[in-house]
Amino acid sequence: MHTKQIILLVVVMFLLIPIDAEAQCAMCRAVLESESSGKAAEGINNGIVYLMAVPYVLVAGLFYFIYKKMRP
Repeated sequence: MHTKQIILLVVVMFLLIPIDAEAQCAMCRAVLESESSGKAAEGINNGIVYLMAVPYVLVAGLFYFIYKKMRP
């Protein structure tokens, strides 16, 4: 195998490893930890994921549009 193929394989393997992450600002975390049910914290985390996904969908749509325009 060539060096470039090995590097590509390693990068792809790292991208396929699932990572659980829950990110909140310090103020949100303090308020949400005081709640006992945890429903609000789950909602905040889902909102963060939603806000993070929208730019990726928009960029994917842009690349698809460019791909269609450049195709002969």
